[in-house]
Amino acid sequence: MTRIAILDDWQDVARSSADWFALERRAEIVSFTRPFDSMEAVAKALADFDIVIAMRERTVFSAALIERLPRLRMIALTGVRSGTLDFDACTIRGIVVSNTGSDSSNATTAEIALALLMAAARHVTVADRGMRVGRFQNEVPLGTMLDGRKLGIAGLGRIGSRMARIGNALGMEVLAWSQNLTAERAQAAGARLVDKTTLFAESDAITLHLVLSDRTRGVVGAPEFALMKPGAILVNTSRGPLIDESALLSHLRQNLLTAALDVYDQEPLPANHPFRSMTNVVMTPHLGYCSREVYTQFYRESIENVIAFLDGTPIRVVNPASLERKQP
Repeated sequence: MTRIAILDDWQDVARSSADWFALERRAEIVSFTRPFDSMEAVAKALADFDIVIAMRERTVFSAALIERLPRLRMIALTGVRSGTLDFDACTIRGIVVSNTGSDSSNATTAEIALALLMAAARHVTVADRGMRVGRFQNEVPLGTMLDGRKLGIAGLGRIGSRMARIGNALGMEVLAWSQNLTAERAQAAGARLVDKTTLFAESDAITLHLVLSDRTRGVVGAPEFALMKPGAILVNTSRGPLIDESALLSHLRQNLLTAALDVYDQEPLPANHPFRSMTNVVMTPHLGYCSREVYTQFYRESIENVIAFLDGTPIRVVNPASLERKQP
């Protein structure tokens, strides 16, 4: 019987997010609800599976790993793209990769960015922890009003544009920068185009909405932190490596800024990571896209993709050249 692995279901919600009945009649389905700690662990766990339903980029599928999975015939990827899946290696092996839509991800990620911004500005997490141990306003710093402040947006794409509208609704002046942004596009989104130096020097809060690439890796480092206003807020819901983590830690230890983070260099975040003990860091565990609406689409369309593959008529294939190759 065909064996299917649902990977990285860390919240244990895959089975309740869609109707699996039709697929369960045709295959054995096994869920993995904990992260793997090494490539060796992944290879061992998946050695006997034919199909993998992968949660976006959580597990790295390198060429070396793919070569160690001789039974693998299909990867049903949730979401549109993955920076941790070697598509060429899949194509060479004749492994079909299908993806799904992600219609609500932009809205849900912008909402998490807003939540982090508000929590950082008003010290919500500090207040919550105090309330739970019997305190009231004791030890809660005074908050900062966002109305009338400047919101800097790095990356004015679909999510960044939503954040621009949110900033305007909060009464903030919205500044925007990215390498290819034009003044016309910025104005259409409700923002004012500035250069990178101005964005970091003038903004009271900065939120990152850039795609991680060789060009953007480490785009926020020591020079940018040196420009930021004392007490400014840095929000990151995009990818951890956009920020030079060592430079960020240095400025946090000096209490020069507040970080509001949903993404990290290493995920899950190690238990002993310094961020966990810092009162000027607000954290969520990469929840930007983790909403009921998004997961419903992810798993519904993944089930459709797998059934179509089993029927011999693959759909939503992102590496069509794989269909021309025979499995070894």
